[in-house]
Amino acid sequence: MTKSAVRDLTEGKPMKLILGFMLPLLFGMLFQQFYNMVDTIVVGQYLGINALAGVGSTGSINFLVLGFVIGICAGFAIPVAQKFGSRNFEELRRYVGNTIWISAVFALILTVLTCVFCADILRLMKTPDDVFMEAYNYIWVIFLGIPITFVYNILSGFIRSLGDSKTPVIFLVISSLLNVALDIVMIVVFKMGVAGAGWATVISQFVSSVMCFVYIIKRCEILHLKKDDLKPRRYYIVQLCGVGLPMGLQYSITAIGTILIQTAVNGLGSMYMASVTAGSKVGQFMCCPFDAMGSTMATYGGQNVGAGKLSRVKRGLFDCILLGVGYALIALVIAVFLGDKLAMLFISGEDASAGNVEDIIALAKQFLVTNAAFYVPLAFVNIVRFMIQGMGSSQVALYAGVFELAARGVVALALVPFWGYNAVCFANPFAWILADAFLIPAFFLCFRAIKKRIP
Repeated sequence: MTKSAVRDLTEGKPMKLILGFMLPLLFGMLFQQFYNMVDTIVVGQYLGINALAGVGSTGSINFLVLGFVIGICAGFAIPVAQKFGSRNFEELRRYVGNTIWISAVFALILTVLTCVFCADILRLMKTPDDVFMEAYNYIWVIFLGIPITFVYNILSGFIRSLGDSKTPVIFLVISSLLNVALDIVMIVVFKMGVAGAGWATVISQFVSSVMCFVYIIKRCEILHLKKDDLKPRRYYIVQLCGVGLPMGLQYSITAIGTILIQTAVNGLGSMYMASVTAGSKVGQFMCCPFDAMGSTMATYGGQNVGAGKLSRVKRGLFDCILLGVGYALIALVIAVFLGDKLAMLFISGEDASAGNVEDIIALAKQFLVTNAAFYVPLAFVNIVRFMIQGMGSSQVALYAGVFELAARGVVALALVPFWGYNAVCFANPFAWILADAFLIPAFFLCFRAIKKRIP
């Protein structure tokens, strides 16, 4: 195993290590947001409004299902990070081997269920008839590629568990560029319609999976399994499910909350829908640093808890919170002074037809600024929750997702009917504050429990 293949997060200054691990993740997340924009442009330009609407209508169910996959794979990687931190490479490989079996079972079940009931799911979501087949043809292919999604997220998660955050990002960039090229080939050359966009995504992710696998073979000897490592063992399966399932469910719970809010917004009319869409897209870019900080804390916490270096856990958490608060203040300034200009970038001709453009921009800025004013609580949500998960207490972190769901549900069902758009703007802040009220004391309780086990 070459030194360049791993990064030990249990030695050295936490702030330097956190920045070194986080920045490649941040670049990858920002690049993926840009890629998603280009992907949308290709579908809209070559296939028309109905195709674009069909693909767009699958966003919430896509997030619900694939979010579960991403979350559960991230959870499976945490015990690997912990065993790497403790230098217990024998158990590390056993966790890797058992992850393969569990993932195969979950991938098979999810693929069969989603593909068989794909049409029923779309009808349950009240997908409009004029875009139903476009939505079905796209999302069915995406669901068919669930096993590949599992493979990529598991392999890239293993690599990050060893402290290497750069390599998965390189593969992600290559995969995204390939995806755009395949979009054009499948849609323009082979005339495959929206299904072509789905196949482009699946094929490009398959390529990135192969790259991760080859990299592990060549550069990560620590992950090379023997026959005994692949033997299913109840202990490891229970431990993996105990960490992975709560993280997967957390993503799905978040998706359900988002669906509730979107449903409430839809009831306010097209102008408000366009405003929230534009404000949310800007927010997705601005929140990427918080997502990168969270992913960093999961690996940092896992390695240091595994190494028994609990003082570094608190120091790393504090340093990352400083980063989060500092960025939150910068983001608020950007939202206040540039929010309207940024929102204009995401308002299409179809959105403009929903109402006065100036009104849509003003409403989008209101949504963005209101959310940005509460980015400090959001920073705590991501940093503390993922640290708790990295410490091995995913079940506890899951409850924070339940609090977020409850907050968004109250806003969507009880407050929006009375206060309309103003209530929508405060839905996310309310969810973040409620989650923090649980997460902050939960961290200290989890830390105290671990300290009793580790002298």
